[in-house]
Amino acid sequence: MKDPLPPPLASSRWGAGGHSEAVPARHASSAGPPSGAGARRLSGGKRPGADRVGGEVDASAVPGILDQAHRRTTAGLLMLVTFIAFEAMAVGTAMPTAVAELDGLAWYGWPFSAFLVASVVGMVVGGDAGDRRGPRVALPWGVAAFAAGLLVAGLAGSMAVFIAGRALQGLGGGVMVVLLYVIAGQAYDSSLRPRLFGAISAAWVLPALVGPVVAGLVTTHASWRLVFLGLLPLIVLGALLVLSAGRSLTAPDRPPPPARGRRWWAVLAGLGIVALQYAGQRLDLLAVPVAVLGAGALVAGLRPLLPRGTARVARGLPAVVASRGLLAGAFFGMDALIPLLLTTVHGYSPTAAGLPLTAGAVGWALASQLQGRFPQVPRERLLRLGFVLLAAGLAATVLAAVPALGGWPAYLTWALAGLGMGLGMPSVGVLLLEQSPEHRRGADSAALQIADVTLSALSIGLAGVLVAAATEGLLGLPAAVTASIAGCTALALLGARLAGRAAAPPREAVRGAGTTLAAS
Repeated sequence: MKDPLPPPLASSRWGAGGHSEAVPARHASSAGPPSGAGARRLSGGKRPGADRVGGEVDASAVPGILDQAHRRTTAGLLMLVTFIAFEAMAVGTAMPTAVAELDGLAWYGWPFSAFLVASVVGMVVGGDAGDRRGPRVALPWGVAAFAAGLLVAGLAGSMAVFIAGRALQGLGGGVMVVLLYVIAGQAYDSSLRPRLFGAISAAWVLPALVGPVVAGLVTTHASWRLVFLGLLPLIVLGALLVLSAGRSLTAPDRPPPPARGRRWWAVLAGLGIVALQYAGQRLDLLAVPVAVLGAGALVAGLRPLLPRGTARVARGLPAVVASRGLLAGAFFGMDALIPLLLTTVHGYSPTAAGLPLTAGAVGWALASQLQGRFPQVPRERLLRLGFVLLAAGLAATVLAAVPALGGWPAYLTWALAGLGMGLGMPSVGVLLLEQSPEHRRGADSAALQIADVTLSALSIGLAGVLVAAATEGLLGLPAAVTASIAGCTALALLGARLAGRAAAPPREAVRGAGTTLAAS
């Protein structure tokens, strides 16, 4: 592909005469210059533009994610992320009212399952389309599917139509969230990506603070349908802002061959996740065969979708993908339990029980911004620090499960866990773009998202099994929460132990990644 960056950014990759500057082997990228994903600043720590005559730097030309070259793209990306995240946070609040009005209480779980399965398929479709046709062609299809889903769900007159709308939302959302990484790799120099992913992480987190509240107010005082319909014009506006930067979003010169079979593997993996979640909600003999079938479908579906070596956290890109799953599984497995713990064991009000989640969101946003200020720090080091902080926050949250202590420790411990996520999540995104060849950025970004969804769902499902056992009197709720904390902490400690493997392997190994990863 041609280098989509303007001259000031391209100059940070190339020395005089068009020859690339030497970079340490462990930071080398698989995609060769001038469009390499792992490009670094010039040796000697010079900022872009420092190689001008006389060594003078024009401060106004120093690039940033909000400079003239990137302003519209950044604004559009953050709008898309914010509204996708808002819809994900808000739908849970509006769902009980929507289901009651549509007389579909018996089908309550289907809108969530339809969204989950379709989103996994959308991730694969979006990755393949991004690699073959480029994000400028693929993104409108994702936006159209998501917008159509909002429209169908918002106007649904029956539960079946509502479920179909949720499936369309999942399909479009999966396409868009993967293309965000493809766009980040094309339109932003490697020195800007830490700041970009910090902003994207904040855009994911902030809707958690206001999404449920706003959705509750809209549902109570207007209609649950506006939770879906109200986002339509905003989603379209965000997409138009991104696509307006057309010169930065190019189609591949040599697109890879189509991989239509991957979509069916994605369907199988999504169905496996749903089956495992369903089995976790049951405590009878039927749960066993359902769980076995679900696990088999999940393993069979994931093998063609993830890089070879992901399960054993092999060095390089497989470790990056595995780290994303470990982060998500460790954090969200406990995040779902904290309000239940505080309301049931300590008698907190729903508002008070939700405040630790707010503290975690604030910590996440702050750390995301902080890591973006230090692009020179190796991302694998920040990833390890993020895992350590996450493990510490998780382990300390066990204090909130002790009835005699009260639930107040969760307010502090979950802020600490949020700091860990704010360091870890953006670092994983940067590492992915450093190591993924241009012709596989879409597929590898899809693998990253699939690992996130899978480990989150499995971790939450395990927590659900423990809570179900507590409701049946097999163990107390504090014990169930403590067991869940132990499992999540183990995931975070494993991530801390293996984070160093996420560093880019030597250049020779990365060059072969484009041909070897696809076989995994």
